Amino acid sequence: MQPIMNIYQYPETKQWAEICRRPHLDYTQLNSTVAGILSDVRQRGDEAVRQYEAQFDHAELEQLAVSKEEFDEAESQVSSELKDAIRLAWQNIYTFHSAQLHTADDVLVQPGVRCWQRLMPIDKVGLYVPGGTAPLFSTVLMLATPAVIAGCPEVVLCTPPMRDGRVNAAVLVAARQAGVKHVYKVGGVQAIGAMAYGTETVPKVYKIFGPGNQYVMAAKQQVSLADVAIDMPAGPSEVCVIADAHANAAFVAADLLSQAEHGIDSQVMLITTSEDMLTLVRREIDRQIEQLPRKEIARQSLGNSRLVVVSNSQQAIDLANTYAPEHLILQTDDYHQLVWQVRNAGSVFLGPWATESAGDYASGTNHTLPTHGHAVSYGGVALDSFCHRVTFQELHPEGIEKIGPAVVAMAEAEGLEAHAQAMRVRMEELRAEN
Repeated sequence: MQPIMNIYQYPETKQWAEICRRPHLDYTQLNSTVAGILSDVRQRGDEAVRQYEAQFDHAELEQLAVSKEEFDEAESQVSSELKDAIRLAWQNIYTFHSAQLHTADDVLVQPGVRCWQRLMPIDKVGLYVPGGTAPLFSTVLMLATPAVIAGCPEVVLCTPPMRDGRVNAAVLVAARQAGVKHVYKVGGVQAIGAMAYGTETVPKVYKIFGPGNQYVMAAKQQVSLADVAIDMPAGPSEVCVIADAHANAAFVAADLLSQAEHGIDSQVMLITTSEDMLTLVRREIDRQIEQLPRKEIARQSLGNSRLVVVSNSQQAIDLANTYAPEHLILQTDDYHQLVWQVRNAGSVFLGPWATESAGDYASGTNHTLPTHGHAVSYGGVALDSFCHRVTFQELHPEGIEKIGPAVVAMAEAEGLEAHAQAMRVRMEELRAEN
């Protein structure tokens, strides 16, 4: 059965809102369910977590923490080939994120007034790594590596266990490679609640990172209202490919399918300046999808797809910026020029050889990215995500003389007399000394 795809040929600008619309789900009942689980975890701690693990992950757990013995056992269960791949990916991720370390220089804003910033690691961070149909051990590397580089003193990782109560071996190998020591067998909403509120076993953290299904995303948003920070709002995975008449149709189709297989609510978009290319890509999708183990998921996801023919590359990039995709692939002859017009995207892949899969695993960039149009205002996870900035200022008598009168005048104008007085007493002290 051929997948149903939505085709738009030379749409007018007024149709762009429809083209850029994401799959819509009614979250009313979902949010109520999530709120109930979070409240229960907050009140009953480990007892509630174990109950939900049995209910949702079908795992009866005696202990929530992964032991050293389980870490060691995982090492023997992962092939040397996969371990080498994990080490290579970690090294590239480490290299890319280490380059983001920097400190702001001291700034002498006025004689006697010196200001500067320090980038401070967040003391306690929580990482959520999905299990479900595809245990994402690559996400361990993407989240834990910058957390360790940033110097976060406590890194907590939660991931769903398998039915036998063990954590996927590759997840544990990746965690050890990245430097994570505290892993807990907790998934879903209960994991977010455990990290947000703390339980007898799982520590409370100050910021939660990581992707997940719609329940996990709803839980992150709810706990972020009052209890803990989160990395970003997020939704299902998505990719937008801009392809011209000379693009490799097999490459384009493969990139579209790589996102479509994530889940039935994922979305893919092709924007092309060539009707012939659209036809070739459709044929390639029909051929390649039959080879996929997750073809039924991909086929349903393609029901949310958008295949769009536009008149020129300017229209293509304008539509892509309006869509603000999680992943943007430029497979065009002029991508070196087109890249400078990209404004809204989570991560951009340039040329025919830069498949999105490289960024997902081993090129070094982070694959935890804004989705659902949030790329208009959010960036992907980076080293800064695991830090907070603290500003410092040092004033000397010369600085008081320079800015004191302005501070007093502004404070008086705002009706904040104590603010004015705090500066005024210093000015008077200097006058008395002189």
